[in-house]
Amino acid sequence: MRIKILLISSISVFLSCSNSDENPATNSNPIPPNEAMYFPPITGNTWETKTPESLGWNTANISALDTYLTEKNTKSFIVLHNGKIVLEKYYNGHTATTPWYWASAGKTLTSTVTGIAAQEGFININNKVSDYIGTGWTSAPLAKENQITCKNLLSMNSGLNDALGDTVTPNNLQYVADAGTRWAYHNVYVKLQDVVATATNQTWDNYFNNKLRNPIGMTGAWVTDPTALSVYWSNSRSMARFGLLALANGNWNGTQIINTNYLNAATTISQPINLAYGYLWWLNGKSSFHLPQSQLQFNGSIIATAPADMYCALGKNDQKIYVVPSRKLVIIRMGEAADSSNLALSNFDEVLWQKINAVVN
Repeated sequence: MRIKILLISSISVFLSCSNSDENPATNSNPIPPNEAMYFPPITGNTWETKTPESLGWNTANISALDTYLTEKNTKSFIVLHNGKIVLEKYYNGHTATTPWYWASAGKTLTSTVTGIAAQEGFININNKVSDYIGTGWTSAPLAKENQITCKNLLSMNSGLNDALGDTVTPNNLQYVADAGTRWAYHNVYVKLQDVVATATNQTWDNYFNNKLRNPIGMTGAWVTDPTALSVYWSNSRSMARFGLLALANGNWNGTQIINTNYLNAATTISQPINLAYGYLWWLNGKSSFHLPQSQLQFNGSIIATAPADMYCALGKNDQKIYVVPSRKLVIIRMGEAADSSNLALSNFDEVLWQKINAVVN
């Protein structure tokens, strides 16, 4: 999908492995391996840190990672270990408070809030989409439209044509194959926001804010782009908070925000066609994968240099949330496209993970 983004300017440089004037972080002593997961306060700017040295990381290789990020049009880069900040840097005029777009990395926000609506009994993801928003939301024959479930939208196997542009008006949502028989990366997932809004009798923004954004201390807002899609904008630490929620199995400091069973389903294989895709999350370490705008199957892992248990939120022009449970890591990258414009995955992921591995291994 070629999501067109409304860009805003960014300001001044913010650097941290140390503390920031704008977003102060509190240095912590080296922590034993069995430390409890840390959660930053819901309000305020305090976020505890730990040093790379305390983790036994190869600090001599941090400068090469930093240089690569600088060269590749990065705006922000954050590494959390068990919730605490280990590395944090802002580039190219970006700051700790500057909002930036998540692009398709924000699909995972929609996935999570859909799960929350399901756990509250408002929706059933196995029900057809038209149960919630009525018929005629596509141009498909009614019988084919009624095959499409909320789970199909989560899994990207609605069977609708992915080659008709970015908008999700009925004339752009045309039948190609029966739901469940074809995987295609498609903007139609955004109809889940309409499903949630209708089922809860709230606006999408209000439900999202009350059930996900505010309880974990995120900031940011949904912005309508030129194709009428809703794109999330926030500062980088808000993206890190969401990644931390995922790492913590949906629990924020003792409060279960999203059901663990749903989150586990969201971050495992959702259908048999693209093994590297869950519920709007990308999955590493699988035997094969498909890419956006392609029906080809590629063998191997989506990011061969990254840990096999990693799952990711990936957005246009290299917006990244990497979650690595085995290493207790959350890694955030926001910025312009590292090389050329892309929809989700790019060669940048492979090389970036080579640089990260040189530090953390």
